Amino acid sequence: MGPRLGFRAVLLRCLPVAGLAFLVGAQPRTVDAAFSALLTADRAFGRAGDLTGAMAADVTVPMAGLGLVDGIAAVREALARDTLDGRAHLIWQPTGGGLSADGQHGFTYGFTMLARADGTQVPGKYLAYWVRDARGWRMRAYRRIRRTGAPADSARRPGVLPGALVPPVSDVAAIERHRASLLFAERAFARESQEIGLQAGFARFGSPQAMNLGGPATPGFTFGNIAIAALVSAGGPPGKSAVDWWPERALVASSGDLGVTFGYITPNDPPAAGQPRPRFPFFTVWHRASPDAPWRYVAE
Repeated sequence: MGPRLGFRAVLLRCLPVAGLAFLVGAQPRTVDAAFSALLTADRAFGRAGDLTGAMAADVTVPMAGLGLVDGIAAVREALARDTLDGRAHLIWQPTGGGLSADGQHGFTYGFTMLARADGTQVPGKYLAYWVRDARGWRMRAYRRIRRTGAPADSARRPGVLPGALVPPVSDVAAIERHRASLLFAERAFARESQEIGLQAGFARFGSPQAMNLGGPATPGFTFGNIAIAALVSAGGPPGKSAVDWWPERALVASSGDLGVTFGYITPNDPPAAGQPRPRFPFFTVWHRASPDAPWRYVAE
C-alpha cells in the first residue's frame, strides 16, 4: 500500500509481449520448492516483460485517478490510455515475498526498469499478489511506483513462509470465515489508528517481517512494523491519523494464513469548499502464523 499518508499508485505504461507458457505440474511437496516455483514464475514473466500475461483475468490494479481497476480487459484499456510510455518495455526482478500454507497464494516484490523508446530508463519497484490456478501462478493484485535512480539493494530477502505445506481445501464456509476475519482485522486497524494514532496503529497491526514500498523518493523498501510506522506517520499530527480507510473486499488462501484486502483511503481533513473528498485505492497483504493467530499486515 505504500505510506497511507498521501498514498497514490503510479502505474507506468508497458506493452505486453508474447505470453509465456508454463508447464503446470503437481503441487510442490516442500515449502521451499513451492516458494521457489512462485519466484521462478515471477522472474520468467519479468525477464520477458510480459506484465499483462502474468495477470489473472480477475486482476485488480490500483491506478491514480481511476481507483481500483478490476479485470484484465479494464487494466489493458487503462494502460492503453497512457501514451507517455506507449512504446516502452518493462522488465522486473523479484527480491522477496511469501507463501500460504496451502501453496496456492503468494506475494512477491522487487525492482522494475522501464526502457523508453528514446533510450531513457525509469526505475521502479512493485508488489504483486499471486494465486496458483490451472495455468500456473498469476497475479491477482499488482502495484508499481517509480523510485529514485540510486542503486537498489537487489539481494534476496527471507520469505514469509509457513512451517509446512497443507492440502488445499474447498470448504466454502471455512474460507468465508477466514475472509471475514481478515476484513475484521483491516477494519480494526483503521478504527484503532483513529484512536491511538497512525504510528501506534501501524506498529500494533504490522508484522516484524512486513515490507512497505515507500514512496518514489526512496530507492528501496522499508522493512519491519516499527520502521514502517515511523515512515507513514512522518510529518503527520502527533498521536493522530491524517487518513482513514475502509476495506471493500478481501481474498484469502484456503489455509487461512495469507490474504489481501482492497479498499480506499480518505484524508481526515475536510476537502476544499465544493470539492469531493479524494479517495486513494490500496491493497494490503496480510499474514498470520495459523488460523488461530491474529492477522498482521506483511506487505503494502
